[in-house]
Amino acid sequence: MSLFDELRELGVDIDDGLKRLGGNESLYNRLLGSFVKTMKEQIVEPDFDCTDYTGTTERAHTIKGIAGNLSITPVYEAYTDIVNLLRGGKPEEAKKILVDIIPVQETIMQCIEKHME
Repeated sequence: MSLFDELRELGVDIDDGLKRLGGNESLYNRLLGSFVKTMKEQIVEPDFDCTDYTGTTERAHTIKGIAGNLSITPVYEAYTDIVNLLRGGKPEEAKKILVDIIPVQETIMQCIEKHME
């Protein structure tokens, strides 16, 4: 199964992501690699400090942006909620969503990495 087929099964809107890039599959593939790199650099862990989570909000916003640009829908939607909850002063609710999305984002990252080898 191809990378795009596997990602579609994981809820990624490949067609929309490609459309944003003028159908350039090569560029989309490179940006998928950037997504994995960003996810590893901008780690948002569910044990963040609930009294000072400015850095967590910034990292979550970065992830939301790159996931949105590539139409990695499950990650984009979860991090949109996480950012909104953090900005709304509801870190405990954000943690719950984060706990649920981490396995999904890990699966998506593993899929991308498998095909980038």
